[in-house]
Amino acid sequence: MNKRIRLRTLLMGGCIALLFVVLVLRIFWLQIVQGSSWHERAVENWTQNSVIKAARGTITDRNGNEMAIDAPAYNVALNPQIIDKYGIKDEIVSGLHEILGTDEAEIEKQATSKNDQGELRTWRELNTGGHLIAQDKADQVNALITKLKQQIDQKYDAGLYLTESSKRYYPQNELASHVLGYTDKEGKAVAGIEAYYDEQLKGSDGKIQYQHDRQGDKLPDSDDVYTPAQNGDNLKLTIDQTIQYYTEQAMKKQYAELKPKSITAIVADPNTMNILAMANMPTFDPNKYNEVPADQYSDFMNLGIKGIYEPGSTFKIVTLTGAVKENLFNADATYQSGSIRVGGWTLHDSHTGWGAITYLSGLKRSSNVAFVKLGYEMLGAERLRKYIDAFGFGVKTGVDLPGEASGAINFNPNIKVEVATAAYGHGKVQVTPLQQLAAVSAVANGGKLLTPHLVQSITNPNTGVTTDTPVHEVRQVIDSATAAKVRSYLEQVVSDQEIGTGRQAYIEGYRVAGKTGTAIKVKTDGSGGYDKNKQVSSFIGFAPANDPKIAVIVVVDEPADPLYGGGKAAAPIFKEIVSQALPYMGVAKVAEDGATTQKKTAKVQPVQVAYTAPTLTGKGLDEAKKKLLAGGIAYTVVGSGTKIVKQYPAAGAPLVSGQSIYLMTEDPTKMAIPDLKGESLRDAMQLLNLMKVQVTTVGTGYVAEQVESEGNGRRIVTLTLKSAKATVTGVDDPEENATGSDGKSTDDTANSNADTSNKESDDSSSSSTSTDDSSSSTTEKSNSATTQKEDNPETSEEEEASTN
Repeated sequence: MNKRIRLRTLLMGGCIALLFVVLVLRIFWLQIVQGSSWHERAVENWTQNSVIKAARGTITDRNGNEMAIDAPAYNVALNPQIIDKYGIKDEIVSGLHEILGTDEAEIEKQATSKNDQGELRTWRELNTGGHLIAQDKADQVNALITKLKQQIDQKYDAGLYLTESSKRYYPQNELASHVLGYTDKEGKAVAGIEAYYDEQLKGSDGKIQYQHDRQGDKLPDSDDVYTPAQNGDNLKLTIDQTIQYYTEQAMKKQYAELKPKSITAIVADPNTMNILAMANMPTFDPNKYNEVPADQYSDFMNLGIKGIYEPGSTFKIVTLTGAVKENLFNADATYQSGSIRVGGWTLHDSHTGWGAITYLSGLKRSSNVAFVKLGYEMLGAERLRKYIDAFGFGVKTGVDLPGEASGAINFNPNIKVEVATAAYGHGKVQVTPLQQLAAVSAVANGGKLLTPHLVQSITNPNTGVTTDTPVHEVRQVIDSATAAKVRSYLEQVVSDQEIGTGRQAYIEGYRVAGKTGTAIKVKTDGSGGYDKNKQVSSFIGFAPANDPKIAVIVVVDEPADPLYGGGKAAAPIFKEIVSQALPYMGVAKVAEDGATTQKKTAKVQPVQVAYTAPTLTGKGLDEAKKKLLAGGIAYTVVGSGTKIVKQYPAAGAPLVSGQSIYLMTEDPTKMAIPDLKGESLRDAMQLLNLMKVQVTTVGTGYVAEQVESEGNGRRIVTLTLKSAKATVTGVDDPEENATGSDGKSTDDTANSNADTSNKESDDSSSSSTSTDDSSSSTTEKSNSATTQKEDNPETSEEEEASTN
């Protein structure tokens, strides 16, 4: 018996010892071998990481006006358990449906949502319609929450919540939307500046790390770790909000009238290639990008950098420049217009030509034959291609926007007709609007091809360091003397009011240079022919011609009336943009030595400048007044503020004798319109342009009456103008009806459409091709020539190239 007891005792002792050894080994394994791993898991359990979201950088225009910001937003969340407990599902469903517009079935689904165990959830976000809602809707949801709490007599919880967040907001709505792009609901940058500069704009999130107990309360001796957020960089664009506004308004007016497929316009400073405005019609509101129907997604495409097209006669500027540079362009030499044979093809002018005319006349009339002779016969394929490449065609401009197209220059130098048609911008020549503008700006600025850009400076808000974008010169394409000669020739295309195809871009008081283009589009049925009823109408130019400050391209794709070419469809848009932008930029008009808009060639002489506008923006009103009085400068105060928020003309702008400076003491777009009676049309227009007011004028002279109204969300003012005598005496003076006392005609000063009479031919360089029995090979005939149509309905239409 004792032996059995000893054995049992020994066995039990052995088991206990073995268990103890196993326990020791397990403790050793956990504490020593896996100690660091378990420690890390423990730290994770009692450590809380709180993310500090970085603010996305602000985007402003060149003057500091906000164009993209982070704005407060709110998310709607539900607690199905609480909703079920108090039986308030129907009230929540109907209330949120009325506020958010979300389908009631979707709200009910979320309000009764269950987890995997079949239990009602305690938290459910209403993502459909309830994600990132604006302040006004959040206020309505808060009112509903208060009402529910009163209904169920609960002070703290009614099962409906709002959590604060932020979203990207575009204060100017549609303005410059194709430039800005947008971010989606998750904050991902999708297009435009937002996407191109996404890394700089988004910054990096920070965090706070601390220890807590089982209840989540922070421990008293918590060893906190703080990593600050690095907010995104702020971007200042080269875009000028006011010029952008002028541009889009001018486009909207023509878009409604012409009913085209699209309109594209780009405005730049040719001396820096700072983009001052870039717009497309149709457009979109980046705040409502998700409301655009699927069949209208093309509205998001920035045609200014992605739209590829045959430029037509605007491309003749390249050929002209090459001919001038090589001393081949003799303005007074003559040639036989009408048609010319090239490689078995006959290339035509419109109107069957004008007989024997000078090359300068051929430029003004946009004669295809003249440019075949200049580009094909004189320059030749090799030198023509050299200038095309030098001006940057066929490669991207390098603009700071995503998705830029490179275009294509594919003419075969050994196929004669391809070289000939390329000389006037047809056939195998495809470009983007921005490429065209960069090339023509090189002519305007003295021969330098510059890289266009949209960001003027980048500021790091964490360090305060600002980095400016330098002007980048790609190459010197031509010398300044050649550029000056080309500018003078292009000015005559506009100033010659008898035969100049660009005459509808003429602006009284400003020297304008430019070129129209009208190119018939290739058929989309795969036949390779050209569709006479579909064309791209364009105008490109700059002003003042002798000292360019602004360059603009306008492209109208498929105007509803195929007779509307570049002069009738695009030039009026150019005219309206430039006639408003130059005064806003402080560029003074010049006296015209008796010239009128009907004079054949406007000879201009600068007026005498008495002084320049001082810097007044940001100064107190009293200080500004004293400064102007001391300098003997007249001024007009507009608004009831005490600080100058804007001035016109801009600081440093030349002022002519007697010219007044407007001092704006409130936001010009929001303040009341002052009484303008007795003001000249020029002064009234300058002020109303700053206030972004749409203007309609009746009569000429000085403002006698003004009537305010609203339409399409805009303020409208109708000004009735009378002569000085009639304004004072109330008796009309018939001798002054034609021209106001200030010497300005209402058509050239007000925001009126230019005359688009069908009796005037806009771009005479329509062309056609034909072959005879002795024509060259089939390869030469295919897709090598194009047809261009001008605006005159009296012109017989030529047959376009036959392609197989």
